[in-house]
Amino acid sequence: MKLQIASLACVIALGVTSAFGADNSLTPTQKKDGWKLLFNGKTLRGWNNFKSKDIKPGWKVIDGALVCEDPHNAGDLCTEDEYDWFELEFDFKMGEGANSGVIFHVTEKEGAVWATGPEIQLEDNPKAADPQKCGWLYQLYKPEDDPKTGKPLDATKPAGEWNHMRIVISPEKCEHIVNGVKYFEYDITSDDFKERVKKSKFGSMPNFAKSDKGFIALQGDHGQVSFKNIMIKKLKK
Repeated sequence: MKLQIASLACVIALGVTSAFGADNSLTPTQKKDGWKLLFNGKTLRGWNNFKSKDIKPGWKVIDGALVCEDPHNAGDLCTEDEYDWFELEFDFKMGEGANSGVIFHVTEKEGAVWATGPEIQLEDNPKAADPQKCGWLYQLYKPEDDPKTGKPLDATKPAGEWNHMRIVISPEKCEHIVNGVKYFEYDITSDDFKERVKKSKFGSMPNFAKSDKGFIALQGDHGQVSFKNIMIKKLKK
């Protein structure tokens, strides 16, 4: 953990270079390694609202970004394909006070994406109202405290600036990495994970985190948020 915290100052001072070349494109090496773009920077092809074949007008493509411009008329956006184990990388930019999330292993057994899939929180940490901060696994895992601040490690940039996130979801180990800083790891199949679910608000939800395959969803009802350079690589068990 000391290494992670020590690297935080360097990350903020120097900035983080995206894993991509040109926005919303893959390099030949990335293609060879099995990466796939989930957003082409031009259209919303490959996405739809939860339990719908359509997309509400609150979601738009603006200047090469997938933008939740009107959270009152956007809803949660889901991939057309389902994924089990994967690496996911993306850039995101929060509006002031905004709150969003990336939810994985989403199924249609419940009325909301978060009732089946764990959520990776996205947030404008200083001004959003939710105490669950950016990069945390909602109500389940958060980073250790930074000894310099006495608060959980925070590598995010201010609202209006692009951040980069890398997520690994595998049966052996899951990781959340924000702007190059590893927050934590966990085992989604472990007793520890199950106990944390039981003690959280999700403990009363019969289908929460029960599937090892599902859609990836972008939350679109708690403020403006933008995404680009969204790419995924499937992992073998």
